[in-house]
Amino acid sequence: MSPQKPTILVTGGAGYIGSHTVLALKKAGYKIIILDNLVYGHRDLVENVLQVELIEGDTSDRPLLDNLFQTRQIDAVMHFSAYAYVGESVQDPAKYYRNNVIGTLVLLEAMLAASVKKFVFSSTCATYGVPTKVPILEDHSQNPINPYGESKLMVERILADFSNAYDFKSVRFRYFNAAGADPSGLLGEDHNPETHLIPLVLFTALGKRESISIFGTDYPTDDGTCVRDYIHVNDLADAHVLGLEYLLKGGSSSVFNLGNGNGFSVKQVIEAAREITQKEIKAVECDRRPGDPPALIGSGDKARQILGWEPKYPDIKDIVTHAWNWHQKRHA
Repeated sequence: MSPQKPTILVTGGAGYIGSHTVLALKKAGYKIIILDNLVYGHRDLVENVLQVELIEGDTSDRPLLDNLFQTRQIDAVMHFSAYAYVGESVQDPAKYYRNNVIGTLVLLEAMLAASVKKFVFSSTCATYGVPTKVPILEDHSQNPINPYGESKLMVERILADFSNAYDFKSVRFRYFNAAGADPSGLLGEDHNPETHLIPLVLFTALGKRESISIFGTDYPTDDGTCVRDYIHVNDLADAHVLGLEYLLKGGSSSVFNLGNGNGFSVKQVIEAAREITQKEIKAVECDRRPGDPPALIGSGDKARQILGWEPKYPDIKDIVTHAWNWHQKRHA
């Protein structure tokens, strides 16, 4: 008999990136428990698609966490639970610091009490702020320009201190624009409210929006619109499994950017969507939004070298195609 794979607690596993990672973990043979407060997560996807145990609750609920760690043999934690709306974080920073920082700290203390010391953290390129050079490497200075980015950076600093003080091992993934959907069409992006470009373009294609807004056409880029590094959500999920396996094999705490190393402009994304959906997709040019950097592109070289990560879907057309298949099924 082959040895049983470890049990992984996935917080936020009913959300977008969390659910795709749960699917990847399941395919790799891991036992999974999801902890999700279902503020943004989807119970139906957990029950009907993922079919793993779901505990409805919050990472700031210490008695719930203590009971969970006492009654289960949990080997590692993957942490996706976070509020992630940049604009909202500016308007209500307390909500973000309470959930993203304090909620994470309560979880980490519960893990320490239970001697669970392996942690995969979903961080963000927003910790870098406006980059001084691209593609962005892991040693780029971190100067967030909003409370969301600040909250993630605070957790990164906590994890670095925990690593030094408690022999607590973590992998921190700073990723760029998560996009796309599982090629099977079983899972995809379903935020409410939705703020990401590709779903908004596809909602326009479905006739659920009149038009898509292009915020700024005078950036110093090839076509004047913002350039972003879009990472297929399945490639992100694969990286998280590799990061977990790195820790389970005794790897030391580390940070990795997850980027393709090349970007696509807003206009390029819209053109790709027009080609794939065969819809007109009306675009309206608007003024720039404050705080939007011209280009955000990340180098994934370190993850490739150390974790053996290799993105399967770097092409924007694959990303948009998979997203379109999901959107037609979920939202048509």
